[in-house]
Amino acid sequence: MVQKYQSPTRIYKYPFELVITAYERRFPTCKEIPVFLGSDIVSEFKSEDGAIHIIERRCRLNVDAPYILKKLAGVDHVVFIQKNSLDRRNRTLKIEARNESFHSRITINEHCVYSVHADNPEWTCFEQDATLEIHSFFGFESVVEKIAAKQYGANIKKGKEVMHSFINELRAEGVTYVAPWMASPPSHTQREESLEGAESSEKGEMCANTEGAIGYHLASTSSDFGSMSLDQIDRLERSRSNPRLEAEYIERHLGELSPLQESRLIQLRKWLAETHKGKIPKDAHILRFLRARDFNVEKAREMLVHSLAWRKLHGVDTLLDNYVAPEVIKQYFAGAWHHHDLGLYTV
Repeated sequence: MVQKYQSPTRIYKYPFELVITAYERRFPTCKEIPVFLGSDIVSEFKSEDGAIHIIERRCRLNVDAPYILKKLAGVDHVVFIQKNSLDRRNRTLKIEARNESFHSRITINEHCVYSVHADNPEWTCFEQDATLEIHSFFGFESVVEKIAAKQYGANIKKGKEVMHSFINELRAEGVTYVAPWMASPPSHTQREESLEGAESSEKGEMCANTEGAIGYHLASTSSDFGSMSLDQIDRLERSRSNPRLEAEYIERHLGELSPLQESRLIQLRKWLAETHKGKIPKDAHILRFLRARDFNVEKAREMLVHSLAWRKLHGVDTLLDNYVAPEVIKQYFAGAWHHHDLGLYTV
């Protein structure tokens, strides 16, 4: 069975370039991460303009596993292959990691993305998810699964601490700003060719843009967005289509959750967003069902689906909207406050 882990979106209130500069300080070794023993570069590619930088490393990790398990496996550390694809033009860093050790017995895939915050270009978002599939491991499959969940949670917490530590180091060294990537200016011949091409396509683009703008205006005014601005509509659409949650939001509104509990919440919320096209329960409501089933996603989902079906069958959500009080209630229970008693309490 494939186990999935997905962490909430983490927000660093620093520009993308500064965050990436801090991230690159963890290579080739990082004393801030004890389990990270070191790394070696396997391959590297840089584009001529410097916008694209792809580097692949072989990383050695000291996994916190029982001694007997390490003896059975015959290794002191495990090896992962990590591929980092940095796109300075679009300001994104995609990280892909997979296990090289025991790849025939265990399949681990991790994906991380650093990108610019959609609403604030001076902030950076970090998203992380992973999958684990254990084929066989000397009869210790359940132990390995628990170790992987524990290690995943520890890595999330440690990664956040390390990032802030490196950013503070940069600021102590006087590095508070890293200039974004800029394309080199084109030559005189290239400018002439681009101007000629722009003039020839300008009329067609104007017509297409005008038709597109009119069509979008008609579509937006006929929808249920009302008088919302385009920026508000864009944020609303992103929130509807993106099932991920921000770590700061979870901590502030839902309480302190472990990384595994956060992952379960995001998984169930994502499933609801995909299957229930429309309104889904609030995050606190979803969390109640997860807690009731000890954060077992399958059991919590079954319980929540039955609850939603019962509410729909009996019209619970629209009960007050359609309710008409009986005549006797209207006549003898006015529903207002009447005077005060001797203790000045409202009657």
